[in-house]
Amino acid sequence: MATRSRLLRPLLYTTAAVGVGGGILYVSYRPRNIPGSEPALVPPPKYGEEGRLDPPRFPLVKSRDEQIADLKRSAGVRQALNRTNGLLGSFTGAGNQEEEKPTEDEAEPYDLLVIGGGATGSGIALDAATRGLKVAMVERDDFASGTSSKSTKLVHGGVRYLEKAVWQLDYNQYKLVKEALRERKYFLDTAPHLSSWLPIMIPVQKWWQAPYFWAGTKFYDFLAGSEGIESSYFLTKSRAMDAFPMLRKDNLFGALVYYDGAHNDSRMNVSLAMTAALYGATVVNHLEVTGLEKDANGKLNGARVKDLVQERDGKKAQEFTIRAKGIINATGPFTDSIRKMDDQSVTEIVAPSSGVHVILPGYYSPSKMGLIDPSTSDGRVIFFLPWQGNTIAGTTDAPTEISHNPIAGEEEINWILSEIRGYLAPDITVRRGDVLAAWSGIRPLVKDPKSKNTESLVRNHLITVSDSGLLTCAGGKWTTYRQMAEESVDEALKIYDIKASPLLDVPRVSGTEMADDSAPLDGTCQTHQVRLIGAHGFSKTLFINLIQHFGLESIVARHLCESYGDRAWTVAALSSPTEQRYPVRGIKISPLYPFVDGEIRYAVRHEYAQTAVDVLARRTRLAFLNAQAALEALPQVIDLMAEELKWNKQRKEREWKDSVQFLASMGLAKSKLNVSRKDVERGKAGEYDEHERKLYSRHDAPADTMESDSKFRSGEKPVMKTDSPANR
Repeated sequence: MATRSRLLRPLLYTTAAVGVGGGILYVSYRPRNIPGSEPALVPPPKYGEEGRLDPPRFPLVKSRDEQIADLKRSAGVRQALNRTNGLLGSFTGAGNQEEEKPTEDEAEPYDLLVIGGGATGSGIALDAATRGLKVAMVERDDFASGTSSKSTKLVHGGVRYLEKAVWQLDYNQYKLVKEALRERKYFLDTAPHLSSWLPIMIPVQKWWQAPYFWAGTKFYDFLAGSEGIESSYFLTKSRAMDAFPMLRKDNLFGALVYYDGAHNDSRMNVSLAMTAALYGATVVNHLEVTGLEKDANGKLNGARVKDLVQERDGKKAQEFTIRAKGIINATGPFTDSIRKMDDQSVTEIVAPSSGVHVILPGYYSPSKMGLIDPSTSDGRVIFFLPWQGNTIAGTTDAPTEISHNPIAGEEEINWILSEIRGYLAPDITVRRGDVLAAWSGIRPLVKDPKSKNTESLVRNHLITVSDSGLLTCAGGKWTTYRQMAEESVDEALKIYDIKASPLLDVPRVSGTEMADDSAPLDGTCQTHQVRLIGAHGFSKTLFINLIQHFGLESIVARHLCESYGDRAWTVAALSSPTEQRYPVRGIKISPLYPFVDGEIRYAVRHEYAQTAVDVLARRTRLAFLNAQAALEALPQVIDLMAEELKWNKQRKEREWKDSVQFLASMGLAKSKLNVSRKDVERGKAGEYDEHERKLYSRHDAPADTMESDSKFRSGEKPVMKTDSPANR
């Protein structure tokens, strides 16, 4: 018996060790589904025997004028429109407006009116629409015109929040990380064309940091659970230098690499708004709320709005009323201004914080690896990430005043550059002149008005309801927009006299009946599995079909697929022939970037773009990538939009002035702010004054030839002797 016990005990220990070790290995290296790598829900069309292909056709959203007519109808006003059809039956420009006639019998208020077209507002509109509610969303500027287009472009749980949660025993921080990690997976699943996983490196400078960072990243993986992707891992110094050769190596011990997500923020926002429109929501940009209306009992029942596009056209902006049973305030940094429309005496809850980012050339970072510096000179965290072919660095975090287009200050820009110099190799000169664009985004941190400590800021979101029924959703971050929307609609269903219902007339967002487009829309929240417009037919090989059918340049085809998903078919069809052997289609608006003319037409016809800034900053990302390149592309953008929207000379001149003013907030050099359109068209936009020339070595006067450069006299060919006939 004793002998058997001595034999069984080691066997049991060995079996247990193998089991535990095998479990750890399986969890670490189990196969996972990477968003976008699986076959497309809707396969691309096949080529016939004669090589012909019929590109997919997709359902259209209502035109902006039709959407405004629907808003007016909620208050008993009907507006007749003559819709003009364009290429592919998709022109949604300005229609001809006829007389307005009051029709009280047709008045039907919206269930919800959402004020604000950022990530949160658009997410609320989509959530409400897919629950069968009648919802409208209005935005004073453009979708994602504020904070939602000026993020760090990360979809992340927040490694730094997790560290604070552990050391400060802060359950709210832990809850925020856990929620964000869950939402991160939903984010990547519903929009795989606009988001992707990104490995992020944490440099290790001291040997004792290795186990600390390793434990932190492994805990991060553990919290993500099945919603994670690749596991974090350690790199030796040599492997770290191989993965990120720009790093300073004299104080490098190794590196930890963990995974988070990255995305194209404003295109994600626009896709949310357009998907909501396809599901029946009324969404309108450039429509300003001028006042809130209440019934005899002091409860909100509508809002007064005016169309700012009419003002841009030199007309008087007509005001009208939108009727709704409930109103949701999702205006980010401008939350308190809407709350004060409702009640002037309310205590402000938003504590605006400035986050400055700079864009550097792509050679500063690897194309598929980001970096986080968790210990900057003043304790803040800075990210250094590849984005759209360039490198994004930021962010700062400092109290600020609220403004429409805040400008990144030189102090913040220089602080970021100084921190970058600290961990890049000393032979890499980080110059102020290498900053291609710089912007400041305002993060709306919130203070809970019910909290006893009025100084404490809530890092997650906050939902409040006023006595008159104004529901406000503020705070949070991009990654958790969907959760914020879900909670807001849940609260709205409780406090307003509205009920969710199954959505019976489900649109075929994919453009085909071959696939079920969405989750079972039974009246409950299903946005965690409702795919956004462009996602159904997207795959990582879709660009090959575009190249074969339209003759696009490879970099352009990839860009279109990663920005529009399966709608890249439509964008490519709207792109002009080049009259060259290759590429066949797609005239670039900037020779440095893959943005093409078809994107401008698509933005106007399918995405409600109304200004040149809408296109340069949020439909394409040129203004964020390179302010100077955006200035040089501006004449072409204005002319294409004028053709689509029938702009007159005065409107084109206003677009020029407003766009240049906006580019000033994106880091455009001061010497360019008074440049004229003719100067740009003549190529004078690239001229620099003496101060700016010192920032760019490539703009210096030609250098003297060094003695070591040549051993031959001028005019001689180095492969021939001096007496050769060729030198005579």
